[in-house]
Parts: sequence; C-alpha cells; structure tokens
Amino acid sequence: MSNRLARKIYQGVATRHLMYQLFTRHHSAPWNDERLSGRLYLGEFFEITEDAYDHMLDLLPPLFMRHHHFAMSEYVGGTVTSVFMAIGIDEKVRWFHAYCDMADKASIERTRQAIIMREQRPVPAMSRQERLDHIWSTTADTYRSYEGTRQAVSLYSRVRGATWEYLDQLADSEISAKLPVHLRFLPEAVAA
Repeated sequence: MSNRLARKIYQGVATRHLMYQLFTRHHSAPWNDERLSGRLYLGEFFEITEDAYDHMLDLLPPLFMRHHHFAMSEYVGGTVTSVFMAIGIDEKVRWFHAYCDMADKASIERTRQAIIMREQRPVPAMSRQERLDHIWSTTADTYRSYEGTRQAVSLYSRVRGATWEYLDQLADSEISAKLPVHLRFLPEAVAA
C-alpha cells in the first residue's frame, strides 16, 4: 500500500493544540476504502514541538519504540498509524509526525528520508500541493468540506459572495489569497 509519496501538510511548527486539529483534518471524509485502509492519511507529515512529541510518548503505550522514533498503537485505518520522529536536520533536532504503513517495513525510513530532503532545501519554497494542503489544514471546518471524495473550500468575493470551490481547482490568485502573508510569495517548488 505504501506507494504514496510523503508530503508536508502544514508549513510551520504545530503546537500540541494544532497537532490535534491536524490529526482530524479528514474527519468529514467519506467512509470509503481510501479512508478505511488508511491510504487517505498515508505519507502526510508535519513538524511538531518537542513538548507535543513528549506528550504523545506519554499518552499511550507505543506500538514500538526505536532510538529516534515511536509508533502509536492506534491505527487511523488499515495498517497506517502515527509515527513520531526526532530528526537531526542541519545540526539541530526537530520533531515530526507522519502517517506510515506498518505493513511496509521501509515506510518509516522512506518517510524519514523524504522529511530530511524536504526540510534541507536551500531556499524556502512550497509546491502547489503543499499550498493546497496548508489551506486545507488551516481552514475551519465550517469553510471546508468533502464533496464526494473531493475537498472543497468556501471562497468569498465581493461580486459573487460566498461560493464553494474544489480545492484542487483553485486558481493561483485564489490560493495566494487563502495563504497567510508570509507564505504567499514563496517560490514554487518543483517537487516536495
């Protein structure tokens, strides 16, 4: 099942409170095979605080624990669960949450390497998918929904008022308007 590439779904460091919001970013998704198997979550990652990492380690007995990571004993679907990682990047330890497939022995290491590659970019940049994932992750439930299996967000304009648009069909100007100011003008990354 682990053929989905790892991708960053939130730009910045999530506090413990925000981490819990990111855990539930798909709570309104349809109960189809994509969600039940865990494929909907697979490969998603975001940075967290050391406090959030420690909190999760103390919360439940981990499924397993290694030197630099541990996995939660509760699965989000199928064989996919939360993995928390402490990763040395540019001589500094940073903490991450990722969804990995426990049936695939290489899933955690592959995700860890993808995080390192993503976070060691010499110039801050975001791919279009990262921009869309950030918008979805930070939009309140009232203004986002699933239309079948597609994500939709509410947009407002003076001319049309509030309308619902598919997230993957937003124009660049609409994406820019939904991003926080400090992320609007980052260059487009070719691949993330």
